[in-house]
Amino acid sequence: MAEVYLSSAYLAPVQYYAKLFSHDTAYVETAENYLKQTYRNRCLIAGANGVLALTVPVVKPATEKCLTKDIRLSDHGRWRHLHWQALVSAYGQSPFFEYYRDDLAPFYAGRPFDFLFDFNEALRQHICEWIDLSSDVRYTSHYAPDVPNDFREALRPKHPGADRTFRPHPYYQVFREKHGFLPNLSIVDLLFNMGPETVCVLQQSVQRESENGSHSYAGR
Repeated sequence: MAEVYLSSAYLAPVQYYAKLFSHDTAYVETAENYLKQTYRNRCLIAGANGVLALTVPVVKPATEKCLTKDIRLSDHGRWRHLHWQALVSAYGQSPFFEYYRDDLAPFYAGRPFDFLFDFNEALRQHICEWIDLSSDVRYTSHYAPDVPNDFREALRPKHPGADRTFRPHPYYQVFREKHGFLPNLSIVDLLFNMGPETVCVLQQSVQRESENGSHSYAGR
């Protein structure tokens, strides 16, 4: 598929990376007004007690509307330390956490980022490198309301939009016997549990709708 439009996202869900995998070009929105309670500053992971939301605190803008790219990170509540401890607790026993932890740890040890957008993008770029996902990612220069394959507002933690091209493919999870398979968590859940097979799972999670309404595998 040609192109897709996405928002900035903090350790985005599997669905987000399936879009990166299945489209030739991805545009990450830079000129939108910031939306609260979205994946822009929140990710979902699987802990011992089930799904856990990790939220990045941000500085409240001085105006009612503020561009996402201008939203600043807050140091409130030692969130970097708490997020890292949550990741270690949730995935310390996963097969591939030790393989990636040294590269991920600096993001939670005071690595200097002032803006949420820059923090999110640096994480995304590293994750794409780790899973060998060579997506052509570009940034918008202005906000266009009518664009093809628009998932900028459709991907939300509490209200997932209808998406006929995504079907979460089950994979091993540390707490699967306790909670069953938990779909569409943060990409790190897939990465820490499946390592090099992450892209294979993304492949198997992508569908293409045919004219008769059936679905088929959609690979690059």
